[in-house]
Amino acid sequence: MTFEKTPRGTYGQNIPPFAVPLLKLINPLMLRQARRSKAKPRGLNLVVLTTIGAKSGQRRQTVLGALPDGDNAWIIIASAGGSVTNPAWYHNLAAHPEQAEIEVSGGKHAVTATQLAGDERDDAWQRVLAASPRYAGYEKKTDRHIPLIRLTAS
Repeated sequence: MTFEKTPRGTYGQNIPPFAVPLLKLINPLMLRQARRSKAKPRGLNLVVLTTIGAKSGQRRQTVLGALPDGDNAWIIIASAGGSVTNPAWYHNLAAHPEQAEIEVSGGKHAVTATQLAGDERDDAWQRVLAASPRYAGYEKKTDRHIPLIRLTAS
């Protein structure tokens, strides 16, 4: 399956410009917490996703919720809280789907990213909503089709 990028929406949440530098300061703290924690906020596992920057080529890390999907696979949700745009990590994965890594439960796994579509995406979305009903609210905040990505260990 190819990685076909989902376009931005016409409306949705917007991150205020003043928050961007604050988020960059908080990210290292979130990474450390995710690596230490066994908690399941919003019903999903906390994971650290490492991608290669689409433009910079540099390694980028972000904390996400992930839904286990069988053995050695996880579903991640590019909701960005119902934002009008897709998150930066989504663009990085689309540019380099075979150069990602996930840290989960203390282990690191090289992964390949594929975007789910059709019935497969619909089935996964229902599992996401069952695990974390909050995502239904994100879907209502935007007209953007929220991408679901399967990360499969290489």
